[in-house]
Amino acid sequence: MRQFLAITGILALGAVTIAAGDRAAATPEATLWNVDVAHTGIDFSVRHFFTPVRGTFDDYEVELLFDPEDPKNSSVEVQISVASVNTGNEKRDNHLRSGDWFEAEKYPYLTFKSTSVRQISVDRFIATGELTIKDTTKEIELPITLLGITDLPSQMSEMMGGVKHVASFETAYKLDRRDYDVGVGSWAETIIVSSDVEIAITLEANKK
Repeated sequence: MRQFLAITGILALGAVTIAAGDRAAATPEATLWNVDVAHTGIDFSVRHFFTPVRGTFDDYEVELLFDPEDPKNSSVEVQISVASVNTGNEKRDNHLRSGDWFEAEKYPYLTFKSTSVRQISVDRFIATGELTIKDTTKEIELPITLLGITDLPSQMSEMMGGVKHVASFETAYKLDRRDYDVGVGSWAETIIVSSDVEIAITLEANKK
């Protein structure tokens, strides 16, 4: 599986469309864009008692379609490897992969698949879709912000291996881990680990 992003996330990441106007034009139809892994991230934060613990998922795949002229044609599919969870602490990461939390062997992936995309302002979108964690699937609305989009001049495009268009996006989403049975038995309690998980995704995509 190739590494990717950007949710959890969960999640990854993240789905979107391109605003027209005074931004540089991109391709005029929904086509596949490539994600720049070096400038993409799927990060999360959850509180241990009162202290935020931050982590990321290092291994994921994303299929991203953009349509700058008609945002509703855009779509995104994300598949995140649970085993790639990384909080910078091996003991904690192994615990998160265990049956107490994600059950990584039984449920190896977190997925998001958009069912629609709508534009709500010149640079903001909502991607509605199905988020699956373990054996639970719920419809969510993922808010997307377009950070920028540009066409590269020919000399720079050549330097970048033929890339002609670059776009960047970000999203933030909060979910309740208990809705997806993440944390069972005593770990379902929220005294030690909070119920709320904050997901932040940044995504840079390009097209030749």
